[in-house]
Amino acid sequence: MSTSKDLNVIFEDDHIILINKPSGVLTVPGKVDNPSLNKVVFDRFGCESNRMDKMVVHRLGMDTSGLVVFARTNNALRELNSLFRTRKVTRIYEALVCGHVSNDSGEITWPLMRDYEFPPYMRVSTDYHQRALIGLDFGEIGKKMLESPKESVTKYQVLSREYINGHAVTRLSLTSVSGRTHQLNVHCAAIGHPIVGDTIYGLGGEAAPNGGLVESDLPGDQASAELQRDIAEAVVGRPACVHAKSISFDHPVTMEKMFFESVAPF
Repeated sequence: MSTSKDLNVIFEDDHIILINKPSGVLTVPGKVDNPSLNKVVFDRFGCESNRMDKMVVHRLGMDTSGLVVFARTNNALRELNSLFRTRKVTRIYEALVCGHVSNDSGEITWPLMRDYEFPPYMRVSTDYHQRALIGLDFGEIGKKMLESPKESVTKYQVLSREYINGHAVTRLSLTSVSGRTHQLNVHCAAIGHPIVGDTIYGLGGEAAPNGGLVESDLPGDQASAELQRDIAEAVVGRPACVHAKSISFDHPVTMEKMFFESVAPF
C-alpha cells in the first residue's frame, strides 16, 4: 500500500475514518521506512492538527488484516482514546488456529508480560518468570521489563472445524477484552493452538514457544508439533490468518452507535 488509491475506505465523515487494512502493511511507521497505513490515510484526508500521529487511535499488527479507525479532529482523538481506555469499544477478530479446539467456547485469562528472553515479544506471565527478572541488568534489556504483568482476557467461540490440505484447523471468533500487545497470538499459542501462519509465536517462531508456557501447562487437545509443521508447510508464504472482523463503538462526536464488519480474506 503506497497510494490513496489502494485504500479500502469503509466509512468517513468530518471526524473519523474507518479503513479495511490488508495484511502485510504497518498501521503506523516503523523504524525502517516501510509504507504505513497511517501515512497513506494522512496524505489523503489530513487532520485538524496536521500531524499524522494525532490520527492514530489503535493499531493492528503488520500481518493482521481488518478494520482500523483513525481520528480527523482533536476532539475525536480525545474521545476515541477514552473509549478504548475504558473498554467501550468492542473488537471481534476471526482467526484460523492449528488443530481442532475441543471446547465450543471459552475464556483465556493468562496475564502477559514482556519477554526478557526473546525481546521485543510478549509471553504469559508466571511466578517463575517474574522471579527470573530479579537480578537482571535492566540497563541492557530495558526498563520496560520492570512493568507489572498485564491482566489479559480473550474470549473465543468456535465458528467451524476445518482442514487445510487435510490438516486440522479451527476457525475462531476472538474477542480481545483487554487489547494487549500481541494478546491474541500469545493466548492462542498458550492454549496449544497457535494462529495459522504465525511465524513469531507459532512453532519454531522467534518468540518463546507455547506463549512462554511449558508443555505440561498446555491442554490435552493441543495441536501436535507434527501437525503444526504440516500446516506451516501448507501455508508457507501466506500471512498469519487473523482478521479484525468487526468493531463497534459510540461515535465520538454524534454519540451514534456505530458497527462495522468485514469479511476475513482466508
